[in-house]
Amino acid sequence: MALEVDTILARRRLGRSRGLWRVLAVAAVVVALFAIGAAGDRLSLALGGDQIARVSVVGTITESRAQLKLLRQLADAKNVKAVLVFVNSPGGTTTGGEALFESLRYVAKKKPVVAQFGTIAASAGYIVGLGADHIVSRANTITGSVGVLIQWPEVSQLLDNIGVRVNEIKSGPLKAVPSPFEPLNEEGKVVTRSMIDESFRWFVSLVEARRGIKPDEIPGLTQGRVFTGREAVELRLVDEIGGEDQAVRWLREQRNIDASLEVVDWKPKASSSLGLLGALGSIAGGLLGDGEAHLVRILGRDPSLSTLGLDGLVSVWHPAEN
Repeated sequence: MALEVDTILARRRLGRSRGLWRVLAVAAVVVALFAIGAAGDRLSLALGGDQIARVSVVGTITESRAQLKLLRQLADAKNVKAVLVFVNSPGGTTTGGEALFESLRYVAKKKPVVAQFGTIAASAGYIVGLGADHIVSRANTITGSVGVLIQWPEVSQLLDNIGVRVNEIKSGPLKAVPSPFEPLNEEGKVVTRSMIDESFRWFVSLVEARRGIKPDEIPGLTQGRVFTGREAVELRLVDEIGGEDQAVRWLREQRNIDASLEVVDWKPKASSSLGLLGALGSIAGGLLGDGEAHLVRILGRDPSLSTLGLDGLVSVWHPAEN
């Protein structure tokens, strides 16, 4: 009797072990096929026929290594004859806009670059547009918002009310200024304002150099106001009204790009903090049980899917709230 029980238990353990290895094998095949497919897509883009590459800058702008690398690849791709940048963004970090601007100007040294604005292309989104040789905007696009800001919460009074004190020893009085744990003193205001003003001068100089206008002569521009696409055309902040068809037409008429070329999407490689073995382990764990929790953990570890936080100087349009 005892022998039969041991045999049954051994068979169950063997069955569970085989099941685990089957799951791991299936997960490995799925991941391998996905990796091959992604690599194949990128290889086909790079080795395909002549084309116009479409790059999308959508949502909050930060300094993305993958996106900057993609632009470098576009600059060097012999089959890419021009680049169309679709911008639909309220802005983001000032350095993110700066990095994209510089990368687009690098691309423009080798091939024409045209920008097409979507619903909104403001602040750092407008900086991206300045990196193009020509800007096409929808008539009702929200654009402009030339300026820089820095924001932080100040909770010192709240902490006093609940009896919490933050102790701090600093190497100098301007270290960690501004701080959420204390009111900003006059000296802190001066240095913070100096930093904002310096970055603002840089932004305005881009507008002046790239658009050939005097920002001070445009009502509201240096005050950070936004404009519709129609207003932006009149003020020479953008070049013409339209969508992708007009952007492609400009490439063909003004830069002699072949009218038969297809517009092909180029996307940066998705980044993840999970390695292959880690991903396999998480997938296998999810298939064996607690699948939803494992999926949440996978998504939470991927910085491209996590909640976005903005640090540093920000060039972003915040609509007013009533």
